[in-house]
Amino acid sequence: WRVVEVGRIREVDLFSAGDGLFVQVAGVGFDAQIIEETTWERKKKFGPLSYLMSAMSVVGQPPPRLKVFAEGADGVDAAFVLIGNGALYGPAFKVFRHASNSDGLLEVLMFEKQGHLDMLRYLSAMAMGKVENNKDVTYLQTPWLRVESEEPAPVEVDGELAGTTPVEFEALPTPLRTLVP
Repeated sequence: WRVVEVGRIREVDLFSAGDGLFVQVAGVGFDAQIIEETTWERKKKFGPLSYLMSAMSVVGQPPPRLKVFAEGADGVDAAFVLIGNGALYGPAFKVFRHASNSDGLLEVLMFEKQGHLDMLRYLSAMAMGKVENNKDVTYLQTPWLRVESEEPAPVEVDGELAGTTPVEFEALPTPLRTLVP
């Protein structure tokens, strides 16, 4: 209530993602597949562990072959893509180290592989804050991007499924006005 009473307003970048919108994080491929495969029944029974169970299943599957187009990236091949407007992925992983949710830019991480050992290497690098230093991870900042694939690949925005590829992400001209402490 104090936040409402004081009424400090902060403007936050808002991005289109296909027909939807997102504020914090989006993904194409791996993390969207995890969300897609995590059933309500499994979440009810196992809680947050259900996502890890789905991840173990997804990591063993052949990844979709994605092609990413953006300012500074002309057709980068990837197995999965993570897109951030803020620094955090989920409640605790600071994956997008250079992200600012008020600069009109997305941080994009394009991962070439999705095998078990690759995922362990990526997670270790994320924990150390150095994921973009991997030789098979392409990093860029851009105001827009497009992700395509031969077969439809799932897309998630802010933790919810939001369709399939092809998908375009673009900064909207009007930011989201939010009340902050």
